[in-house]
Amino acid sequence: MEFYFPTELGEQLAFLSAAAAALIGCFVLFAPGLTLKALGLTVGDGRPEGLGAARSVGGLIVGFAGTALLLAQPTVYLAFGAAVALSAFARILSIMSDHGGSWRNLLLLVVQAVVASLSLAYVFGLT
Repeated sequence: MEFYFPTELGEQLAFLSAAAAALIGCFVLFAPGLTLKALGLTVGDGRPEGLGAARSVGGLIVGFAGTALLLAQPTVYLAFGAAVALSAFARILSIMSDHGGSWRNLLLLVVQAVVASLSLAYVFGLT
């Protein structure tokens, strides 16, 4: 099996957005304590469930983004982009409903919006 890197610009951008998500997911998967600390969160009472939940989310991100990278199909990029877009929508709801307009939330919203838009722009032929 050979490594596939796209030749079209739009697909390259979708590929790179999935690669960026996979890298972020790896960081969450293998360094959940640092990730939670960077987000201003803590795991209380020395309980490992919080770290387990963070690792689980990291594994989900790596799995989904990795699938998009390996299969490199428009429908997979569509599913990946839609999932990240819904995640960004959830962050917008949090900013509005939970008074979460912190710089971290806004920065993460921008990251999610860029990752989602690069994948979806390729699928819908905008790039």
